[in-house]
Amino acid sequence: MKFIKRNTDLKEIQHYLETFPAVAILGARQCGKTTIAREFEFDHYFDLENPVDLSRLDNPKLALENITGLIIIDEIQLKPDLFPLLRYLIDNHPKQKYLILGSASRDLIRQSSESLAGRIAYYELGGFRIHDFTMKNNGALWMRGGYPKSVLAHSETESTEWREQYIKTFLERDIPMLGIRIPAHTLRRFWTMISHYHGQLLNHAELGRSFGISDMTVRKYLDILESTFMIRILQPWHINIGKRLVKRPKIYLRDSGIFHTLTSIENVDQLHSNPKLGVSWEGFALEAVCRSIGKQPNSVYFWRTSNGAELDLYWQAKGQNWGVEFKYADAPKLTKSMKIANEDLNLSHLWVVYPGTDCYSLTKNISALPFENVSSTWDYSN
Repeated sequence: MKFIKRNTDLKEIQHYLETFPAVAILGARQCGKTTIAREFEFDHYFDLENPVDLSRLDNPKLALENITGLIIIDEIQLKPDLFPLLRYLIDNHPKQKYLILGSASRDLIRQSSESLAGRIAYYELGGFRIHDFTMKNNGALWMRGGYPKSVLAHSETESTEWREQYIKTFLERDIPMLGIRIPAHTLRRFWTMISHYHGQLLNHAELGRSFGISDMTVRKYLDILESTFMIRILQPWHINIGKRLVKRPKIYLRDSGIFHTLTSIENVDQLHSNPKLGVSWEGFALEAVCRSIGKQPNSVYFWRTSNGAELDLYWQAKGQNWGVEFKYADAPKLTKSMKIANEDLNLSHLWVVYPGTDCYSLTKNISALPFENVSSTWDYSN
């Protein structure tokens, strides 16, 4: 399989390693955490899915106390009791640095790693970024998703088969390994059902009625999928502007390839003739922008009024307000909704991201931005 060097992620992780004694790379299974960790010059590597390495850490103090350099511990969520020891080792062995990898979310890891407060940085690794490839590969990245083995597969059929097996393994092995006891077929049906709500407002009661479960069970299932990086729950932005605002969150499947598999879209022709074409592209582009602006998941929002004015993505940076609207169109035009969002949210700039090739202004601070121009480091100078 072709090797793709992920320069943006490597640079950001290296920065954290130079600043903190411990760095946690978090992300979904098979997103490339191990591959990118091995790009660094490490001295010791422990893979907790390897029985030999796991047994070496039966007595972790003896195994770790007398070694130096960069120490990588893979699948840290399988041995969360290591964190208190890591604090002791970091405080008493300045020649040690730790790079730990986990398939559980930042929140789940943080519950176990509270003792490392001030000593650890968290880096969330997704699939491939759009600029990890030449531009001509963006279509494949959209169709197949960002998981390396999916997007780099030799054929569409091979990619589809890999994603099917990924979903099966995730449900039958990975979820139980996190201590979650839900039948695989039940969670698969739920996951498939919510794929049809991709890009829509989240209604727990409606989901519960559709699936025949309680609101609390819906929340539990959603929390599992969110904490394992499968879905994004995008919260609404609330400000007191004298308008009635939508206060329910929106839901997105984070990987476009997984979304296509769950909705039985197997190739580009099927995608372009599917009524979910627009919402598929919106979710794909939204995930790319969220990664490019470098904000944490709880720091990005959408905005919508009860009268229908909306903004797909909103965040604050550099002491100012910014927004993105996603349009699957050849040449997006200025809309009333954009003007309302721009005025009500006091945006410094609103970009309309679309799959075309030309950059152009719609107003003084609203402009059309081709998807391929979404930079790895967001440009706030517009």
